[in-house]
Amino acid sequence: MFLGTHPLRLDDKGRLFLPAKYREELSGGLVITKGQERCLYVFPTAEFERITDALAGAPVTARSVRAYGRVFFASASDEVPDKSGRITVPPPLRAYAGLTRDCVVIGANTRLEIWDASAWESYLQAEEESFAEISEEVLPGIL
Repeated sequence: MFLGTHPLRLDDKGRLFLPAKYREELSGGLVITKGQERCLYVFPTAEFERITDALAGAPVTARSVRAYGRVFFASASDEVPDKSGRITVPPPLRAYAGLTRDCVVIGANTRLEIWDASAWESYLQAEEESFAEISEEVLPGIL
Protein backbone atom coordinates (compact mmCIF):
# COMPACT_ATOMS: atom_id res chain seq x y z
CA MET A 1 0.00 0.00 0.00
CA PHE A 2 1.40 3.38 -1.03
CA LEU A 3 0.61 6.40 1.14
CA GLY A 4 1.68 9.99 1.65
CA THR A 5 2.90 12.97 -0.31
CA HIS A 6 6.57 13.22 -1.22
CA PRO A 7 8.04 16.37 -2.84
CA LEU A 8 10.87 15.46 -5.22
CA ARG A 9 12.99 17.04 -7.91
CA LEU A 10 13.54 15.82 -11.44
CA ASP A 11 17.20 16.15 -12.47
CA ASP A 12 18.47 17.38 -15.82
CA LYS A 13 18.47 13.81 -17.20
CA GLY A 14 14.80 13.23 -16.31
CA ARG A 15 15.53 11.09 -13.26
CA LEU A 16 13.99 11.24 -9.84
CA PHE A 17 14.56 9.44 -6.59
CA LEU A 18 11.76 7.19 -5.46
CA PRO A 19 10.53 7.91 -1.93
CA ALA A 20 12.93 6.07 0.41
CA LYS A 21 10.18 4.09 2.13
CA TYR A 22 9.19 2.43 -1.19
CA ARG A 23 12.60 1.78 -2.76
CA GLU A 24 12.92 -1.78 -1.55
CA GLU A 25 9.41 -2.72 -2.70
CA LEU A 26 10.09 -1.26 -6.15
CA SER A 27 13.71 -2.38 -6.49
CA GLY A 28 12.79 -5.35 -8.67
CA GLY A 29 11.07 -3.22 -11.27
CA LEU A 30 8.09 -1.03 -11.97
CA VAL A 31 5.99 0.29 -14.82
CA ILE A 32 5.31 3.99 -15.46
CA THR A 33 2.38 4.94 -17.68
CA LYS A 34 -0.08 7.75 -18.35
CA GLY A 35 -2.64 8.32 -15.64
CA GLN A 36 -5.77 10.40 -15.48
CA GLU A 37 -5.67 14.18 -14.89
CA ARG A 38 -2.22 14.42 -16.53
CA CYS A 39 -0.29 12.57 -13.84
CA LEU A 40 1.79 9.43 -14.23
CA TYR A 41 0.98 6.10 -12.63
CA VAL A 42 3.80 4.02 -11.17
CA PHE A 43 2.94 0.37 -10.58
CA PRO A 44 5.06 -2.37 -9.04
CA THR A 45 5.54 -4.98 -11.75
CA ALA A 46 3.24 -7.49 -10.03
CA GLU A 47 0.39 -4.94 -9.81
CA PHE A 48 0.84 -4.00 -13.48
CA GLU A 49 0.62 -7.68 -14.38
CA ARG A 50 -2.62 -7.98 -12.38
CA ILE A 51 -4.10 -5.04 -14.29
CA THR A 52 -2.88 -6.52 -17.58
CA ASP A 53 -4.63 -9.79 -16.78
CA ALA A 54 -7.86 -7.96 -15.90
CA LEU A 55 -7.77 -5.98 -19.15
CA ALA A 56 -7.03 -9.15 -21.12
CA GLY A 57 -10.34 -10.51 -19.81
CA ALA A 58 -12.27 -7.44 -20.96
CA PRO A 59 -14.13 -7.71 -24.28
CA VAL A 60 -11.92 -6.48 -27.12
CA THR A 61 -15.12 -5.74 -29.01
CA ALA A 62 -15.81 -2.86 -26.60
CA ARG A 63 -14.47 0.34 -28.12
CA SER A 64 -13.63 1.89 -24.71
CA VAL A 65 -11.59 -1.19 -23.73
CA ARG A 66 -9.57 -0.97 -26.96
CA ALA A 67 -9.04 2.78 -26.62
CA TYR A 68 -8.01 2.64 -22.98
CA GLY A 69 -5.70 -0.32 -23.52
CA ARG A 70 -3.98 1.32 -26.48
CA VAL A 71 -3.10 4.49 -24.59
CA PHE A 72 -2.33 2.68 -21.34
CA PHE A 73 0.04 0.12 -22.85
CA ALA A 74 1.55 2.24 -25.63
CA SER A 75 2.69 4.83 -23.10
CA ALA A 76 3.97 2.29 -20.56
CA SER A 77 7.67 2.06 -19.76
CA ASP A 78 9.19 -0.65 -17.61
CA GLU A 79 11.98 0.63 -15.39
CA VAL A 80 14.37 -0.78 -12.83
CA PRO A 81 15.59 1.71 -10.22
CA ASP A 82 19.34 2.19 -10.03
CA LYS A 83 21.31 1.44 -6.85
CA SER A 84 20.45 4.90 -5.50
CA GLY A 85 16.71 4.38 -6.01
CA ARG A 86 16.43 6.63 -9.07
CA ILE A 87 14.25 6.00 -12.08
CA THR A 88 14.28 7.72 -15.44
CA VAL A 89 10.97 9.15 -16.57
CA PRO A 90 10.89 8.90 -20.38
CA PRO A 91 10.56 12.24 -22.24
CA PRO A 92 7.07 11.52 -23.70
CA LEU A 93 5.73 10.78 -20.21
CA ARG A 94 7.41 13.89 -18.77
CA ALA A 95 5.77 15.95 -21.51
CA TYR A 96 2.33 14.39 -20.92
CA ALA A 97 2.45 15.19 -17.19
CA GLY A 98 4.12 18.58 -17.66
CA LEU A 99 7.04 17.57 -15.46
CA THR A 100 9.92 19.99 -15.36
CA ARG A 101 11.75 20.19 -12.05
CA ASP A 102 9.53 20.25 -8.96
CA CYS A 103 7.41 17.14 -8.67
CA VAL A 104 5.25 15.43 -6.10
CA VAL A 105 4.95 11.68 -5.71
CA ILE A 106 1.76 10.66 -3.95
CA GLY A 107 0.73 7.32 -2.61
CA ALA A 108 -2.52 6.12 -4.19
CA ASN A 109 -3.09 2.71 -2.58
CA THR A 110 -1.73 0.17 -5.11
CA ARG A 111 0.24 2.69 -7.14
CA LEU A 112 2.26 5.86 -6.86
CA GLU A 113 1.40 8.92 -8.90
CA ILE A 114 3.90 11.48 -10.17
CA TRP A 115 2.57 15.02 -10.53
CA ASP A 116 4.04 18.36 -11.48
CA ALA A 117 4.11 20.16 -8.09
CA SER A 118 1.97 23.12 -9.19
CA ALA A 119 -0.52 20.87 -11.01
CA TRP A 120 -0.90 18.78 -7.83
CA GLU A 121 -1.53 21.90 -5.73
CA SER A 122 -4.19 23.08 -8.19
CA TYR A 123 -5.83 19.67 -8.27
CA LEU A 124 -5.80 19.38 -4.49
CA GLN A 125 -7.34 22.83 -4.01
CA ALA A 126 -10.11 22.04 -6.45
CA GLU A 127 -10.86 18.58 -5.03
CA GLU A 128 -10.46 19.09 -1.28
CA GLU A 129 -13.66 21.09 -1.09
CA SER A 130 -15.70 18.17 -2.40
CA PHE A 131 -13.75 15.49 -0.49
CA ALA A 132 -16.22 15.26 2.40
CA GLU A 133 -19.22 15.20 0.09
CA ILE A 134 -18.01 12.41 -2.18
CA SER A 135 -17.24 10.02 0.69
CA GLU A 136 -20.91 9.03 0.72
CA GLU A 137 -20.70 8.10 -2.96
CA VAL A 138 -17.28 6.43 -2.92
CA LEU A 139 -17.43 4.67 0.44
CA PRO A 140 -21.11 4.25 1.34
CA GLY A 141 -21.49 2.81 4.82
CA ILE A 142 -17.74 2.27 5.27
CA LEU A 143 -16.65 5.61 6.75
